[in-house]
Amino acid sequence: MDNSTIAAIATPGGRGGIGIIKLSGPRAVSIATAIFSPTVSKLNSAPCKTPCPKDNSRGGFLSHRLYLGHIINPENRQVVDEVLLSVMRAPRSYTKEDVVEINAHGGQIAVNAILELVLRHGGRIAEPGEFTKRAFLNGRIDLTQAEAVIDVINARTDKMLQAAAGQIKGQLTRGVEQIREFLIAFLTRVEAGIDFPDDVAEIVDSKADVREIKACVIQPLKRLIQHHLDGNILREGLKVAVVGRPNVGKSSLLNRLLQKDRAIVTAVPGTTRDTIEETLNIEGFPIILVDTAGLHDTNDPIETLGIKKTMENVAGADMVVFMIEAHRPLTVEDHKIFNKVQSKPFIIAINKIDLVNGEGSVVLPDSWMGKERVKISALYDKGLEHLKEKMILTGFGKDPIDIETAIVPNLRQKLLMEDSLRASEIAKRELENGTPLELIAIHLQEAIDSLGQILGTNV
Repeated sequence: MDNSTIAAIATPGGRGGIGIIKLSGPRAVSIATAIFSPTVSKLNSAPCKTPCPKDNSRGGFLSHRLYLGHIINPENRQVVDEVLLSVMRAPRSYTKEDVVEINAHGGQIAVNAILELVLRHGGRIAEPGEFTKRAFLNGRIDLTQAEAVIDVINARTDKMLQAAAGQIKGQLTRGVEQIREFLIAFLTRVEAGIDFPDDVAEIVDSKADVREIKACVIQPLKRLIQHHLDGNILREGLKVAVVGRPNVGKSSLLNRLLQKDRAIVTAVPGTTRDTIEETLNIEGFPIILVDTAGLHDTNDPIETLGIKKTMENVAGADMVVFMIEAHRPLTVEDHKIFNKVQSKPFIIAINKIDLVNGEGSVVLPDSWMGKERVKISALYDKGLEHLKEKMILTGFGKDPIDIETAIVPNLRQKLLMEDSLRASEIAKRELENGTPLELIAIHLQEAIDSLGQILGTNV
């Protein structure tokens, strides 16, 4: 394993109140000692007038304490910044190595200057994800927990954060380990039956074992795979394309839902020439809204490109909001758009109801009546809460996955679960058919190895 000391700026770029430089490795403490000068307390009222006692045998810093002081360039004794420095001794740290965190002021000049000093004194720039990689390689977390870190960072809604936090706590680990432990115990009995063929009837009970494999392996794996299918949309977001003729109010709807002027709105048809994509949080569900160019027949080359992009977005969308106008009869273009999007789950949004007197509104054909529809006024914010409810219902169903209790595997984990499920089902079928135990053992080992790859116990 790489024994170097790695360092990186752990806070986002730009200006901020605090910028953190993080070090991990065998030289982390010695580097900190070389560039850090602690400040002696001058407060007479403090219980202790000197810095906290130092551990001289291990670089002069006590573990898990904050030290106030200055980062100083040893070459010219110039002060770089006033900082708070903390040391976390191995193995009680994120990576199970010696870790140092330097909390400086958040300007890029200051944090870059400190990082440069760290590198000049023996550190090297960490690769993306290398701190978490070391935490995994040193056994502090398993592979599922390491993968969950990026999901926490990328979480755009509270439900996405709950799903990722559950992974970090080890929910997936416990579920997979339980299945894997059953398979290992069963494989042990199968191998005992191979070694002691005269006693095989007492060791392996085909009918009972088939029931147990189904209940303890096959059904739990199928549930986990289904949770990926149901819950992955929470990780990636539900992509909703807003389509319709020019000037039906698509951009106004986007702006109203986002509560900011993201798209240009004018009375001129065809103002939107390119797609605009933004993420909306509705009750914790991530909705990726795509405002598209109006669909209509045109000879304008720019509008033609915009319409082509619109159709590409419709093809890649999980759901469509098809907008028409309440105060005008349906046009030929409306019918063409309906035919183009009807294969997708979609909602008919009847916009501009503020222009309709009484009940007089656009009449929909009988073939459209089976689709979800809602009357709105994007301009005056009418019916939009109802539209949001319809979007959640259409996109996630009446009973969306319960993130608080469900385990949501990522794609890599789901593919390995499918491999394990496939091998387990073959083992079950061959057990039912009386296939020799030597062949059954091969498939059981394949199922175990696939689950081991999920956890990182084998690669």
